[in-house]
Amino acid sequence: MIYITGDKHANFERVFEYCYENDTDIDDIMIVLGDACINYFLDIRDYILKNKLKELPITLFCIHGNHEERPENIDTYITKEFHNGTVYYEEEFPNILFAKDGEIYDFEGLSTLVIGGAYSVDKPYRLQMGYNWYPSEQPSEEIKNKVREVLKEHDNKVDVILSHTCPYKYMPYEMFMGGIDDSKVDKSTERFLDEIEENTDYKLWYCGHYHTDKEIDNIRFMMHDIDVFEIRKKKRRTIKQ
Repeated sequence: MIYITGDKHANFERVFEYCYENDTDIDDIMIVLGDACINYFLDIRDYILKNKLKELPITLFCIHGNHEERPENIDTYITKEFHNGTVYYEEEFPNILFAKDGEIYDFEGLSTLVIGGAYSVDKPYRLQMGYNWYPSEQPSEEIKNKVREVLKEHDNKVDVILSHTCPYKYMPYEMFMGGIDDSKVDKSTERFLDEIEENTDYKLWYCGHYHTDKEIDNIRFMMHDIDVFEIRKKKRRTIKQ
């Protein structure tokens, strides 16, 4: 089985409970929609968390968020093929996998495109306080172009899109943090996802980032919820002519 949930921010207690309640095993997959925060500190604290997650009776498949370094920038990570796409992992922790942006994976026969990353609205605070912040948090132009090219190769048609943030038009303003000058927030990733959403024929789009659980049109936001990864009689969202 494949399951899906939102940002965990290094707290996987509910995931452990869910796995034991549902008698999962290592062949099952839990998709985390960014900000797993498994590679946030890049020191012993991450190692302790990974050792704990190594005991999870499930395989984690993590999308890139904005509170973690990209695994391709960490020298302990190598790659392998997983469900017809490339993933990053460390040999010591084989059940902790990180998706590669722009890859299309085959999950339960559903073509599934991954587009991770987002802008951190708390960036100034984190820098001021000496907390970790990574300039690789948002997708680069190279990644964006790869996504465009991959979609072109697939006639701009996939079943599911997984992202950390959401397309610009679907941004949940009610979830925005108070005290933030919105005019200074970089929304380039959301605008890029808007472009992808407008030009892609898809059935369902999952995203995290905004710490809410709700559904708008074919977009599903996830945070606390854990659910089976599936399309429930969704009408395909076709490209506008």
